[in-house]
Amino acid sequence: MAPAARQAIGGLALAGAGALAWASLVEVRWYALREVTVPVLPAGQDPLRILHLSDLHLTPGQQRKIDWVRDLASLDVDLVIDTGDNWAHLEAMPALLEALEPHLAKPGAFVMGSNDYFAPSAKNPARYLLPDARLPQTKASIELPWRELAARFRAAGWKDLTNRRDTLDVAGRRLSLVGVDDPHLDLDRFPGRDTTPDIAGLRDEPAADLHLGVAHAPYRRVLDEMQDDGADLIIAGHTHGGQLAVPVYGALVTNCDLDRRRAKGLHGWPGARPDSPGGAGSTWLHVSAGLGTSPYAPVRFACRPEATVLTLVAAEG
Repeated sequence: MAPAARQAIGGLALAGAGALAWASLVEVRWYALREVTVPVLPAGQDPLRILHLSDLHLTPGQQRKIDWVRDLASLDVDLVIDTGDNWAHLEAMPALLEALEPHLAKPGAFVMGSNDYFAPSAKNPARYLLPDARLPQTKASIELPWRELAARFRAAGWKDLTNRRDTLDVAGRRLSLVGVDDPHLDLDRFPGRDTTPDIAGLRDEPAADLHLGVAHAPYRRVLDEMQDDGADLIIAGHTHGGQLAVPVYGALVTNCDLDRRRAKGLHGWPGARPDSPGGAGSTWLHVSAGLGTSPYAPVRFACRPEATVLTLVAAEG
């Protein structure tokens, strides 16, 4: 091999090692707070602030993440929406409750993700490069204490939107909510308007100021159902923003059937272009890149872990 070729290969190897070190030692813990404005409220209303938490994948010992999430309480938002995959370890309940404790005092709503039900297991990382890397749970999968987690969330007053509808009064506004169980595990069953008997008088409630759709994984079928249901804003997670992205190009995959251009951030649904929301028949969609990763793939590149404050304001016109 010619010296020049050896030098080029050595340079590429060094660059690759540097990128891996950055992704696994720096960026994966470089938490970011995103702030997004959504013009969706009725005319004349004051802003409404929502903290969107997703995909913490918390494990024992991640104190820096715990402290960072707790500190978000200083933002003094009006509502917290948790779109699932909160933990990734059988012993993570104390750590998760420590992280979420100040947020549970706020009005909130939640859905579960696949890793709320089952702890992640070692997989071939190449599987994540598939367009929709669904992996069935096996007898070896470790079931997490998700029933206790959901009960604790409900006891704090958070609305459980697992294939359910509900309402919330927040900051002088009436919100209607609809959610589904995790579409990634095919657990979603979109609730009809007359199929939620445990909410007395829901159909007789006063007209809502805002209708929110909530899901863990933003599969197209669910987004279409929520848009058809009249959702003003859909909130989801799951994608990790692609987790490994290419600068300028963006995410390589979304781990569902959502196009990669909508892997994170605020977009319109549907529409020919993800950056042209707000038109007739279009619904706002926010997808969080989330705060964690599987413990078996603890890397992020060009895709910082994040939480988001969505400031809802009155739509123009």
